Amino acid sequence: MKNTEMQKIAHLLFEAKILKEIPRSGYHFLGAGKESVAEHCFSTTFIAYVMSKLEPHINALKLISMCLVHDLAEARTGDLNYVQKNYVHADEMRALTDAVDGLDFGGDLTELVREFNADESAEARLAHDADQLALVLELKDLMDIGYQPPHTWIEHVMQRLKTETGRKIAQTVMDTRRDEWWLQNSVDSPDGNN
Repeated sequence: MKNTEMQKIAHLLFEAKILKEIPRSGYHFLGAGKESVAEHCFSTTFIAYVMSKLEPHINALKLISMCLVHDLAEARTGDLNYVQKNYVHADEMRALTDAVDGLDFGGDLTELVREFNADESAEARLAHDADQLALVLELKDLMDIGYQPPHTWIEHVMQRLKTETGRKIAQTVMDTRRDEWWLQNSVDSPDGNN
């Protein structure tokens, strides 16, 4: 590997790291909650990992990788919410292509994002659902602690789900209290296991 390629890799790593500092913009309109693009990508990727266990016929590495990099271009474009996208067009593929220019694996990254955007494979549909499920979790969390605006958002988000697995996970999330897992495992749990 050439020294210049290692330098480009370092640039890409710093660029991906900046996603920790870029806030997801929709929360401003929701009026509650906050999340960075990197936090969102972690949630989406972990959900994709779980989905890959429920859908063993799909290419798990592709699904997980797709979710990991689906918002990488936002390091250059920022996070545009649904209203902003009506007025502003970010050329995310150009941003991503520029970010990975000269890297041997750059084409792999752009192909993952292209496939995600084209929504043409089982992995892409699951990745889209993982992306929406990350938002479902955030909305349900806010609902459980008493915020009202998520109640009007959740229906729209649920309608975006494309797979049966995504819909089943979403419904189970909606039927589960955010702290149920913790209460079952607390020292004072009623089952006496702790």
